[in-house]
Amino acid sequence: MELLAIFVQNILPIFFVAGIGFLIVRYLEADVRTLSRVTLYVLTPCLLFDVLVNSNVSAGEFERLTLFALGTTLGMGLIAWLVTRALRLDRVMTSAFIVVVMFANGGNYGLPLTFFVFGQEALARATIYFVVSIVLTYTVGIFLASRGRRSLGEALLSVLRIPSIYASAAAVVVILTGVATPSFLMRPIKLLGDAAIPVMILVLGMQLERAVKPAGLRLAGLAVGLRLVVSALLGLLLAQFLGLGGAARQAGVLQSAMPVAVVTTILAVEFDVEPAFVTSVVFLSTILSPLTLTPLIALLK
Repeated sequence: MELLAIFVQNILPIFFVAGIGFLIVRYLEADVRTLSRVTLYVLTPCLLFDVLVNSNVSAGEFERLTLFALGTTLGMGLIAWLVTRALRLDRVMTSAFIVVVMFANGGNYGLPLTFFVFGQEALARATIYFVVSIVLTYTVGIFLASRGRRSLGEALLSVLRIPSIYASAAAVVVILTGVATPSFLMRPIKLLGDAAIPVMILVLGMQLERAVKPAGLRLAGLAVGLRLVVSALLGLLLAQFLGLGGAARQAGVLQSAMPVAVVTTILAVEFDVEPAFVTSVVFLSTILSPLTLTPLIALLK
């Protein structure tokens, strides 16, 4: 009954709103790309800034959460690489497999779920994980997907185009200096930030509408298992090792155990890295995620 209550109260609402996004694309032919760009370039930076400047995250906790995000993401990348070596996958499929196992959907699924389950303080910690994952996605992720077709300099430029990086840096400056942000700035920032979470969930459903028939079902199932189960175990171990507790442990572990990041489909299409396989793993990991996230939330509570 406790697991059912967790699912109904916290996960089902996300799928309900995502379902609306799915239907909007299917029957109204809405432009997914435009809304995704509004979320990425406007709403998400405002959310991150608002949440961080109003949080009580200490410098030490910020450092440990950053290390945690690096450790879980790169650790899953290493595990995925070892699996590809054991399976003797070709170069293109190796890149695709590592990308889907490595990068979690900490944005338009992870942030709303963290907020619903654990509240505002956990959301502040989850944003730190999210920012680190953005940097890794647009550097390591692009490198893995391109495998030499895009330079490191171009990858770094991709990171510099993401406003969330600057919003987070500005929030850190405000926190360290103690300077109060004028209300004529904070009010529009808060208004836009408050819109971020519902729009994120809509975008998730809109992007899932593009899903295709699963390609390579056994390999896709293995990738989903690593992303949903092994990542959660790694997160719990690393949180214990780094001494994360309370809201930091809850947010960090939950973020690390999220399904595959939707942005991996963009990388797969752009660099022609098994896009059908990547899209199917994103879809499968998302719809199966309640089976693993529900007991994990119960454990973290």
